[in-house]
Amino acid sequence: MRSSALKHIRIIFSSILLVAFVFMFVDFRDVFPAKLHRWLLYIQFIPSFLKYTIAGVATATGFLVIIIITILTGRTYCSFLCPLGSLQDVISRVGGWFKRRYRKYGYKKPYTITRYFILALTVGIMLMGGTYVLSILDPYSTFGRFMTFFIKPVALFLNNLIANILSNFDIYAVYKVDVKFYELAVYTVPVVFLLLVGVLSFRYGRLYCNSICPVGTFLGLLSKISFLRMKFDEKGSCTRCGRCAVSCKSSCIDFLNKHIDTSRCVNCFNCLDSCSEGGLKYAPFFNLRTAKVKEEVKTDSSRRQFVAGAAVLMAGLPSLLRGQDQVVRSARASTVKEDRLYPVTPPGSVGIENFTSRCTACSLCITICPTKVLQPSITEYGITGMMQPRMDFKTGFCNYECTKCSEICPTGAIMPLMLEAKKQTQIGKAVFIRENCYVFTEHTACGACSEHCPTKAVHMIPFDDFLTIPEVNDTICIGCGACEYACPASPFKAIFVDGNSIHEAALKPEVKKLETGNDDFPF
Repeated sequence: MRSSALKHIRIIFSSILLVAFVFMFVDFRDVFPAKLHRWLLYIQFIPSFLKYTIAGVATATGFLVIIIITILTGRTYCSFLCPLGSLQDVISRVGGWFKRRYRKYGYKKPYTITRYFILALTVGIMLMGGTYVLSILDPYSTFGRFMTFFIKPVALFLNNLIANILSNFDIYAVYKVDVKFYELAVYTVPVVFLLLVGVLSFRYGRLYCNSICPVGTFLGLLSKISFLRMKFDEKGSCTRCGRCAVSCKSSCIDFLNKHIDTSRCVNCFNCLDSCSEGGLKYAPFFNLRTAKVKEEVKTDSSRRQFVAGAAVLMAGLPSLLRGQDQVVRSARASTVKEDRLYPVTPPGSVGIENFTSRCTACSLCITICPTKVLQPSITEYGITGMMQPRMDFKTGFCNYECTKCSEICPTGAIMPLMLEAKKQTQIGKAVFIRENCYVFTEHTACGACSEHCPTKAVHMIPFDDFLTIPEVNDTICIGCGACEYACPASPFKAIFVDGNSIHEAALKPEVKKLETGNDDFPF
């Protein structure tokens, strides 16, 4: 079955169920079949579970069916059968219409402590005989309260409006129905959860399912042992383009490391549909053994890298201590001016021409920038680009973990950029001027540029005696400007970032492994 077919089946099936559930709650003429009521309630986890365990009804085994389905296929309940999940998809889609320039998805770390604490609290209170917390957090019950308190009154109002209009033409096929409201205090919980679910789904997709909903957390635990799972193709067809992560409403795809958090994946199949290279597939778990072995090798390698780093640190400790006694002083002014060919535009702006043609100089990105590296330009883009933001690395640097400007740009001059992609977007290249460096001019230890470089594109190499001097690796430099900002040379910097007229892709930094004489552990 083609990947797009899986997504379409999910959309059609969940849409039909959502309409059925809405009609079930809104129906005020009692035309909804009672038999359909029973089937819809049978496939809802918490109602079925409570009915079976508390009331002792033997036919209420729907929760067991859902558990079996989860063990076989993963969290398909959350995408196919849960009305609140389908409602979140609708709200999320509406959010996409308001923010077409920026799909809110992308890999995010799980709120592990929060979701497991809520699950443990819910189970603990339930074991003590209390079901209120379970009922409050039950997705089906939450959906039902939305329909009862908010949607049904609207439906009744529209019915009465139509009845009034038709009565003017002596048509009485539609009759009025009394609209009754509840005490104001009763609306507290529905309003709170409407805001909570609405805001989270509008902005972050399925964050409520994966962080608050105890049913989602419980089924997520079961999905870790599911027979069918989403995974990356082991044949290497994935190009790490990031489209799968952008389309993942659960924010559980780490495309750079080719890892999918199965406990958060709700099997929406959006990622399959978005991947044109066929780098993802929905397949049995036993095909994951190769990937698991690779992960174990990676873990072992990381341990050796840690030991290697410790050994190098100890070896260089005497030089480091000697360097601590020396204070970098501007005894001599730098003389070589930075030859900057292009200004540096923010990550996500694609390039200078694309940026300047879309930017309206509203200064919103300048205001929100936490490091204040974005500054209004004067002549850097020409007269027509005055006041448009530029990266000024003398006032700050581009935070390696920040994408705020791409999230708030209203014109698309700075396009949305996932953090993983931003970390490999090369907005410029660092250029080293030896004649301005204190190590060269003052014959004193420095290395501030290398210490602040997040990718270690700027690294130190032997220079004279115990001294080391910077060297730049263009292939892994992203042009963040941390080196230029940290450089103490003045008035001209010993290292600066020259912008790329069109942004390029930097290679992922590699961590060197410790070379030992044999394969045995060095100790």
